[in-house]
Amino acid sequence: MSDIQLSPSEMARYARHIAIPEFNVEGQRKLKGAKVLVIGSGGLGSPLLLYLAAAGIGRLGIVDFDVVDESNLQRQVLFTVDDVGKPKADTAAERLRKLNPHIDIRVHNTRFTSENALDLVAQYDVVADGTDNFPTRYLVNDACVLAGKTNVYASIFRFEGQVSVFNYPLEDGSRGPNYRDLFPEPPPPGLVPNCAEGGVLGVLPGIIGSLQASEVIKVITGVGDPLTGRLFLFDAASFTTRILKVAKNPATRIEELIDYELFCGIQPDEEIAVPEIQVSELKTWIDRGADFQLIDVREAYEYDIANLGGTLIPLGTIAERAKQIDRNKKVVIHCRSGKRSADAIRELQHLYQFDNLYNLKGGILAWSKEIDQSVPTY
Repeated sequence: MSDIQLSPSEMARYARHIAIPEFNVEGQRKLKGAKVLVIGSGGLGSPLLLYLAAAGIGRLGIVDFDVVDESNLQRQVLFTVDDVGKPKADTAAERLRKLNPHIDIRVHNTRFTSENALDLVAQYDVVADGTDNFPTRYLVNDACVLAGKTNVYASIFRFEGQVSVFNYPLEDGSRGPNYRDLFPEPPPPGLVPNCAEGGVLGVLPGIIGSLQASEVIKVITGVGDPLTGRLFLFDAASFTTRILKVAKNPATRIEELIDYELFCGIQPDEEIAVPEIQVSELKTWIDRGADFQLIDVREAYEYDIANLGGTLIPLGTIAERAKQIDRNKKVVIHCRSGKRSADAIRELQHLYQFDNLYNLKGGILAWSKEIDQSVPTY
């Protein structure tokens, strides 16, 4: 790293790093020479990107195709109310450039897919996974294994978080355990809700994302012992931590990228379509006093924030409470975005052969946008 030099301004900026004997100028040069790809700029990505940018990572890549939503602001500290509706990746890059003008920020305003994963990963030295769904986690892992890149992983849910370092190069030339060694198979679809459905304590991503940033820095500089072969678990509710050992599984084979939606049991929408109505049509039904039943399959706390006056039957109880659903009239089922309500309809159709159910396309979000903007989208 002797060919990478720090300017006087950078020497002053990173003085507290350089003052650490184990770190010094050489460690800072390694950071400047490093290229890190961060998948996702949301809950985990926000603190991760902020601290990696502040630390002086030479090139930061951001992969995110989403836009900022008001409900993000409870935990995604990269963004402000002025950013609502803007692309996350572009907005994050703008903020990071103001934080540290000495680094190179690359924006990849796209979905991370099997088609572009290997090309994106190949451009960077280390990958940091800040995603919130199983198909993308397996895709990130497999792309890193195939490309020979270290994957610094983290995940969060409600009060709990976990961190590990996968596919880390070992002294004997081999690689440490990867995500598939820990989780060979994904959980059944719907068993583990995402943050939007299950919730997350706002400060938890800050804690876990900061630990993830620390592991990235350790991997790059060689300072300290990375969490390879170990899984760190944190519970904010009880303030307890555990470290579990992760061993390599000789049976693990990753030879190519696959269809990760299918692997995780998620069928393409077009193959499992359900009858839908638009929010404008529902509004017409309501205004005309049409005879129909409205079912809300969100959680009780969501219903308290915003509702359309429907009967609350959370998705997890829909099968056991099927008798509450009228078979003799049209039934509109809705949730926040339309996904859970579609899942509810498929379950009811499969178990009880309902043929009078309609999914409210776009759910509460579409109602708030197109019909009544006073309805919170949380």
